[in-house]
This record gives sequence, structure tokens and C-alpha cells, in this order.
Amino acid sequence: MTLTLYTNPMSRGRIARWMLEEVGATYETIVLDYDTTMKAEAYRAVNPMAKVPALIHDGKTITECAAICSYLAEAFPDAELAAQANERADYYRWLFYAAGPVEAATGNRALGVVPDAAQQRMIGYGSFDRVIDVLEQAVAAHPYIAGDRFTAADVYVGSQVIWGMQFGWLPKRATFADYAARLTERPTYLRAAALDDALIAVAA
Repeated sequence: MTLTLYTNPMSRGRIARWMLEEVGATYETIVLDYDTTMKAEAYRAVNPMAKVPALIHDGKTITECAAICSYLAEAFPDAELAAQANERADYYRWLFYAAGPVEAATGNRALGVVPDAAQQRMIGYGSFDRVIDVLEQAVAAHPYIAGDRFTAADVYVGSQVIWGMQFGWLPKRATFADYAARLTERPTYLRAAALDDALIAVAA
């Protein structure tokens, strides 16, 4: 079994690393630079989008952070991070809600794009305020996004909440802050963050 993570410590690759630490897998890390190696032909053969992260598991490539989280949960069942039968609806609903409407709405907000009423009917998320209100309702419903226990969906949804508040993409509501606090105290989160922070320090 081989696992290779292509990443940059200042990227969404931090999500993939956190998930790898959660499942306890042994993996190789290849750090790419935005302007050179990430655009190089060798990496485009891995991910034609020239984006990180990408994960290669026994010769199979997985990209997109939500996909990486759900894939690793299923590939390493002993970690017990995949959805159980009674969790599946919330697990998949909010995992893909974060990957779709939340990612799009916060990305547009960061770029200063504010859809008007007609455009809101066309785009997948409607309005930013509606997306955030619904996300808050989901986070408030249970201690974790799919119920009473931590799952792979929390790695992705939690990353959106943690980073969203850190960078100002999400309002700092108490519900989001409480959820983020539960996640950022996990030893696996702290270990993954320390690994990436160390790489940033070396590059500085």
C-alpha cells in the first residue's frame, strides 16, 4: 500500500493532510510550488487542473478535498470515520453542501461578487446570507455535522468553518466558533497543522 500526498502548506492540501492524520495512514508528502512544480508537465499528468491537493493511493488518483475525505474514510474503515447507516443522510448532505454552495458563496464573497436577484435564480447557491444561515442550522443541530460523533464530513465542513472565520469569509457566529473549537482541539488536527506550519517555516 502506497499513499502520496501532493500539497502546498498554504493550500487546501491542509484538509487532505488532516484527513490522512485522522485515518492514521503512512504517506509520502510531495510539496509543490504554485508558480513552478504545480504547473509543470509532470504534475499535470497527476492533476490536469494544476491544483493541490492530489492523492495517489496504490496508483489511483483522487482530487477534490471532499472526495479525498470520503475516499479515505472508506479506504481505511478501521478509523471509523465513514458514515454509519443512521448518519448517511446528514453526512453526504452537508459534506456536499460545503463543497458546493458554501465553497461557491464564500469564494464569490471573497472576490467581491454579489449576485443580483436574477442571478441568484441561476447560480446554485442563491444568496450568501441564505447559505450561511443554513450552514449555521446544520452545525447547531448536533455536536458534529452528522450526529453525535466525529466523521470525515467534519474534516471538510469543519475546514470551511475554521478557515472561513479565520479569513473573514464567514461571520464569527457563536455556533461556528463552538464547532471550530471542538475540532481544533483534536490531536490529529493539531498534528496535521504542525506538520504544515513547519513546512511554511522552512520556506520562509
